Amino acid sequence: MLTETKPRKELNKISCFHCGEDCADKSIAIGEKYFCCNGCKTVFELLSDNNLCNYYQIEDTPGISQLKPIVKNKFEYLDDEDLIKELIEFTDGKITKITFYMPQIHCSSCIWLLENLYNLSPGVKFSQVNFLKKEVTVKYSNSETTLRKVVELLASIGYEPLLNLDKNKESVITNKSLYYKIGVAGFSFGNIMLLSFPEYLSFSGVDINNMGNVFLILNFILALPILLYCSSEYYISAFKGLRKGWVNIDVPITLGILVLFARSAYEVISQTGTGYFDSLSGLVFFLLLGKLFQSKTYETLNFERNYKSYFPISITLKKDGIEKSIPVSKLEKGNRIVIRNQELVPADAVLIKGDAHIDYSFVTGESDPISKEVGEMIYAGGKQYGGAIELDVVKDVSQSYLTELWNNDAFTKSAESKMTSMVNVVSKYFTFIILAIAAATFLFWFTIDIGIAISSFTAVLIVACPCALALSTPFTLGSTLRIFGKNQFYLKNTSVVEALSKITSIVFDKTGTLTETGTSSISFVGEDLSSYEKGLVKTLVRNSSHPLSKRLSGLLESEKIYDLKKFSELSGKGISGIVDNNAIMVGSESFVFEKDILDNNIDKMVTKVYIKINNVIKGYYIHQNKYRDGINKIISYLKEDYQLSVLSGDNEGEKNNLENIFGNDITLNFNQSPQSKYDYIKEKQSRRENVLMIGDGLNDAGALKKSNVGITISEDINNFSPSCDAILDSKKFIELVNFITFSKTSIKIIKISFVISFLYNLIGLSFAITGNLSPIIAAILMPLSSITVVVFTTVSINIIAKKRRLL
Repeated sequence: MLTETKPRKELNKISCFHCGEDCADKSIAIGEKYFCCNGCKTVFELLSDNNLCNYYQIEDTPGISQLKPIVKNKFEYLDDEDLIKELIEFTDGKITKITFYMPQIHCSSCIWLLENLYNLSPGVKFSQVNFLKKEVTVKYSNSETTLRKVVELLASIGYEPLLNLDKNKESVITNKSLYYKIGVAGFSFGNIMLLSFPEYLSFSGVDINNMGNVFLILNFILALPILLYCSSEYYISAFKGLRKGWVNIDVPITLGILVLFARSAYEVISQTGTGYFDSLSGLVFFLLLGKLFQSKTYETLNFERNYKSYFPISITLKKDGIEKSIPVSKLEKGNRIVIRNQELVPADAVLIKGDAHIDYSFVTGESDPISKEVGEMIYAGGKQYGGAIELDVVKDVSQSYLTELWNNDAFTKSAESKMTSMVNVVSKYFTFIILAIAAATFLFWFTIDIGIAISSFTAVLIVACPCALALSTPFTLGSTLRIFGKNQFYLKNTSVVEALSKITSIVFDKTGTLTETGTSSISFVGEDLSSYEKGLVKTLVRNSSHPLSKRLSGLLESEKIYDLKKFSELSGKGISGIVDNNAIMVGSESFVFEKDILDNNIDKMVTKVYIKINNVIKGYYIHQNKYRDGINKIISYLKEDYQLSVLSGDNEGEKNNLENIFGNDITLNFNQSPQSKYDYIKEKQSRRENVLMIGDGLNDAGALKKSNVGITISEDINNFSPSCDAILDSKKFIELVNFITFSKTSIKIIKISFVISFLYNLIGLSFAITGNLSPIIAAILMPLSSITVVVFTTVSINIIAKKRRLL
């Protein structure tokens, strides 16, 4: 006789309203609500006082037990300033940002409560949960609360964070429960198959009056952990979905498992048959294997995205008085770096020299430059406005943190993915259709053969799955992202691939985009500058990250550097400052000639950078720009399919050269301010054009953000703009046409994979409905459909990439 090993709760037991644990008695109560301890009661009162009792409506008893009391002064160590600096990610003295790891997060109620912390403490200004990583990012006001109080608040509601100072160690979270379930399911499946072997070889069935009866009972026992343990996640997911009015894909799977077990148990108990325990155990085993495969594939994709796709930006390293550019990925703790005007601080560092005016809009989404003194900390993600500063790096570069900043909501475009929308719509109605087909199949076969009816009903529920449909988009676009990354074309996220495939118009910035910043020839016209005057000019231009300033700084690299004050840069015009008590201006003629132009016959067909020292025009540098290799070929290809435009903040000095490259039938706009560029993009979009903007990220941040896709060209300078959607290494500019074409190919592959998924479901259903598909084969085919789509997309993407020499 079989007995139930897990004792049931007694009917008179009282469950805690907050956490669901058993209450010893009714002594701790508020009205009709009972609690297992005063801690749970306190949390309820806290939530009730702040009108947050919706927490209990999302999930039943979602709270964390408070039976373990919080030790007084347990978090006193969080008052230590040095420790706080190690734990936090950012602070500007007003707002502090920190991310906590909380393994207690387990349901939607947890998410809801943790993202409403601001209602529990006015000092908390923002909180966001990353459910998959079990992390909570919190921003709090330094004037209203402290880190210690925030942690105490979290602990008081049952979410004490795990604090870890080892930020460089990657935590690998393994889903041990899934491995255990696969192990149990595999053990049961193998033994059930072994015990069913006599039946497979028998022509007359199993002798249920002898050893066959023992085998059936053993199969029943082996099937119990399959039903009660291995399949539990499907039950929970289906129940939660139904409770919220949503029929998810786990509903038909749950029905199939329960029907198989119920029918098999009936046959064994009534001794009318052998049941379908082999099909049941095989079904669950292969379903779990499929889940593990998908999980591992996503982990691999996520790892490559966050830790292998380094930004192609460089940083100026200063060592022994010599400055040189190195990739930001090679930056180490202790390095001395130079940050120029509008350059990004890539890692936490201490200010050593210079006047720092740091804009943390990259981190907070709000532009409010903060002045910093020598010795103060400057956090990763800040952007310098003003003269060059020198910093000592105190923390290693975190590429994943930069990726997180890049995907800040403040810089995210709201365009909806049509592919994702279509998948969501299909998935919404898919389950209802499958349930209807399964019911009709069961009713049809019920009057003919009950065995076939149950088998067909279960097979229909299992074999039809929208998983392949849902996987095709992220895996195809994810593979495209990886291939682009290997070719130094770095995209913010997968949605950029789809947006890139839809562009109809391309707008180019000129300087630093179409031209190479390091190869233009420079000559000086005017009064010869003394060595001292060259040093003054060198000191000023080295503080700017504009391509022309960088080129001029390189030309004067041997000159002495002097003290600089009152540095100012007017986008697209020029720079000025007080160098060694001398007023210096460098820039366009309209910038330097503050009143009338001295010579009305100035040749406007070259790019000139004027020099003014103490209100005296010394002359100008002529830049003979060198256009990028292969530019004519790229433009000739693009002209066939897209509307092309050029926007430049410079004068018309390069008009003839640009007309030779682009032709006379395109728009060439000169003397463009950042606002003018933004307005031009907006005007084109008003005509329903999908615009790709390609710039250097300096004077066109607004245009980059406004465009449907914004690409920044990177060339040994740290001019990364959070407004852009992609960063293209200048050496790969010649591959631009290939990248755009490949994005279109990726969308085609997704559409083909959709067709494959639909055909799979159609063929699988036709076999299941006609009774020619067993549940175990359906269970094997279900994950195989996902594998087929993943293999198809991955292989197709890689083959095409190799043909186009992207791999």
